[in-house]
Formats: sequence, C-alpha cells, structure tokens
Amino acid sequence: MKPSLVIIGLGNPGASYEKTRHNTGFQAADVLAEEFGAGDWKEKTKFNAFVMEGRIVTVPVLIAKPLTYMNRSGEAAKKMIDFYDLDPSKQLLIICDDIDLELGETRLREKGGPGTHNGLKSLVDVFGEDFPRLRFGIGAQPAGEDLSNWVLSAPSKEEAEKIKDAVKTVPELVKEFVLGL
Repeated sequence: MKPSLVIIGLGNPGASYEKTRHNTGFQAADVLAEEFGAGDWKEKTKFNAFVMEGRIVTVPVLIAKPLTYMNRSGEAAKKMIDFYDLDPSKQLLIICDDIDLELGETRLREKGGPGTHNGLKSLVDVFGEDFPRLRFGIGAQPAGEDLSNWVLSAPSKEEAEKIKDAVKTVPELVKEFVLGL
C-alpha cells in the first residue's frame, strides 16, 4: 500500500528514553496506531524506523517511529518520503514535543522553523521549513536546568498526566488534518 500521508512521531529509541518528555512524539504515534493502525509495529530497516500501515477515514497512512536518535530524525523521514515519492509539504506530518508551548498545549502548523528542537532541525536540514508539524507542549525547563537533561528526563506524575491527556487528543487532531488535505 502506498500511503497518502506519512505520520512520524519523534522520539529516541530504547527503554531508557521511553517515558521522557522528549518522547511525546512516540507516545502520540502509539495512540494513533491504536486508533487507526492495521496490525503490529514492524521494524523496517530500509526506513530505519518502526512502521505501521493504517487508514484514517479513507486515507492510507504510514505511522512511524524512527530508530535514529532525535537529532537524526530527518534521515529516516527522507527515506520514507523518497521511497514513496511523496511531497513533504503535503504528505508528511511530524509529531513532537515543544518546550515553547505550555504543558499540555497543542499546536498544528503548516510550516515553520525548528526552534530549539534538534529533531525538527534535522528535518529542516532535509526538507526545508515547509512541512506540517503537530507539537505538544512540555513547558519550559526550570531556570538553571540544562535543556538536554530536562527534556531527556521523566516528567512528574502530574506533568505526565497532562501530557497523556494532550496525547489522547491526537487521533481527532490528525483526523481533522487529514480531512483538510
């Protein structure tokens, strides 16, 4: 099946990163897979990602979680976009965390810069700024806290609940995005 849309949740592979703030994109991909996926996650070495085919309304989609680390997300995304000969400005949706949004806030943008997000920087290096992204607010790091250490740490129980509640809205947000294509 050739997807009409590739949806990539950004995160870092491995159990040690699973519950970190920076893996909100992977959490969102899992929720999408539960709602719209067909089958199980499959590791595809040609994409350097776990992928699952699915369908949103009548639109065939590929949901993916790159096996590259965050700062090399563009490599896996490029492999998928090139393989299926898709237009990243219309047929790619990136889902990731964002420190510049309040905890639990979501924002869908058609294009834009990467800000401080290394995964988005990698994608911008590959595709330019013209690709849609759905961002989840994880809030700013506390004063004096190293940004990298903070995004790679687990949120408090209360923060995790707010993130989980926001991530639960992913299927509806993505469905609205797909219907607007």
